[in-house]
Amino acid sequence: MLRKHPGKENLHTRTMILFDVLGNYRWDVKMVLTLAAFAAAFGEFCIIMQQCPCNPLAVSVSMLKHLPRNLSTLRPQFKALSLLIRTAMDVTKCIIKLEGLPFRYARLDDETMVIAKSWIYVATYWVTRSMVACTSQIRDIKAKKPEQVRSDSTLIAAWELLSLAYKLSSVCTHLRRQVDLCHQQMEEKMHQKLLKVFQEVHPDNQDVLGILLASKDELPLKNSSTQHKLGVSEVKDKVVLILVSKAELLPLEGLLLLLERTYDHHHHKKLEGSYEIVWISVSDTWADSERDMFDFLSNSLPWYSVRRPWVLYSAVVNYIKQEWGYKNDPLIVVLDSQGMVTNSNAMDMVFIWGARAYPFSSSKEEQLWDEENWTLKLLLDEIDPLLTTWVEEDRNICIYGSDNLDWIREFNAKFKVIRNAGVQLEMVYAGCKDLSEQVRRMSAVIGEELHRNLFTFTKLHFFWLRLESIRRSKVKLGQTIHSDDHILKEVSALLDTANEGWVIIGRGNTADIVRLSACDAVKWLDRFPEWEANVTKLGFVSALRAAIDPSPPPPPPPGPCNHSKVVPYAEGLTEETVLCEKCMHPMKKYVVYE
Repeated sequence: MLRKHPGKENLHTRTMILFDVLGNYRWDVKMVLTLAAFAAAFGEFCIIMQQCPCNPLAVSVSMLKHLPRNLSTLRPQFKALSLLIRTAMDVTKCIIKLEGLPFRYARLDDETMVIAKSWIYVATYWVTRSMVACTSQIRDIKAKKPEQVRSDSTLIAAWELLSLAYKLSSVCTHLRRQVDLCHQQMEEKMHQKLLKVFQEVHPDNQDVLGILLASKDELPLKNSSTQHKLGVSEVKDKVVLILVSKAELLPLEGLLLLLERTYDHHHHKKLEGSYEIVWISVSDTWADSERDMFDFLSNSLPWYSVRRPWVLYSAVVNYIKQEWGYKNDPLIVVLDSQGMVTNSNAMDMVFIWGARAYPFSSSKEEQLWDEENWTLKLLLDEIDPLLTTWVEEDRNICIYGSDNLDWIREFNAKFKVIRNAGVQLEMVYAGCKDLSEQVRRMSAVIGEELHRNLFTFTKLHFFWLRLESIRRSKVKLGQTIHSDDHILKEVSALLDTANEGWVIIGRGNTADIVRLSACDAVKWLDRFPEWEANVTKLGFVSALRAAIDPSPPPPPPPGPCNHSKVVPYAEGLTEETVLCEKCMHPMKKYVVYE
């Protein structure tokens, strides 16, 4: 572009020579290289000219390079030059957008493609010719002596550049219209392709993931631990959890809970290599702050990430929004080893059961709920190791919450009397659903004044996040609070009144569990002497329930209850009536010898 070609100084000839040089490159690459070459020549000139009025060094450099010192005469030429460069940039962006369409996954109509290609050829020619003209004028300006810089020659040069700018602007209008048409048609074809690929049966998940993670990148994934660029073959024959979210993913507590329930869960070691999480970050803007946040998290978290989510094809992002219902709230779509969607959102399932929910399908979710009862284990599942031990040891545990410190002190005083009467009872403060700074302060006060506080502020978040997940999971399966689902009724009642003060008292991993409001809890604990005698016979929780509702238990279902429970012999085991977890009736006792 800079060198002179004796006898070939007209623009068309020089442009065609340049095409010969760039013949092996794609059309969008031709444009990028041409603009980059011009920028290298023009950039140095602009910097020196802009700095001349205020920078002595720039003045010295301009003198050494024999650059003109009076720029006022050249102002019309520079104005026309800037307009032409901006127009050339717009045309180049259109060409890049068209060449970047996912032709490997879907083809445009032949007629549409022929018209688009013809406009690319025309646009490429005029951009290249414009850059050659600009380079020539910059070279001529550098070669002129100060006395040769005249207004008439400057106006002629400016008019030449403006003519090219108007021609290029017209080309850009037609090209942009054609590119938009191609983009719209490709969106429709890619959407149909995605719909089809998720309905077909595949031998593995490679075809599905190949088009789902379709981008301009052959290695779309990144391993955070090694920073290696990876292809979709890394997750072949595995269950894949597609985590879709914004760049910031989740609030800190939710992110920590997700980590704890997946990669830090004790079941994860047993399932090593059976499933992987792939994070697809979605944004409409991809501002610098979002890219920085994504880079930080994707380099820190233990799962795979789409390495450059901003280059995902818009058809893929639109499919995720339309077909998977993504609306800025994080979701986990589960693909089995053949690439079939087995769960449209397993986020709540993961929060509730963690890796124990493998393979995270909707049918597994229903199976897990069929096996669950309203127990302390469901409420406290592995949030704290000591709590888990207490549940396994069948201890009486009281979980309570309030933001009223006076009530908390009164309530603990009542329980101190009961513990002094010989009742083994563990206390756990769980705060309120709205975890304010006041709850954080009260948690510290309770730890200092009343009893050991097992829940850190982060674990308080875990507790309430899991309760919300339990309710959403039940509702997702078609349950309502007006149905006979006991778990949903209890969780909904707790969540809806959580900020008013509440108490849950239960025993181990049994259905022996009572929920009370703050006022009722104090009332019935005050009357402990009236029902204390039943504690030895029924156990503390059952005695409390009998005091609250002295009416006889509902009749057992027709036929005998076949539920059994084996209690291993232990030294010092006391005689105690055991209630059936299913029908809540006293169980007959038999002795089995091995």
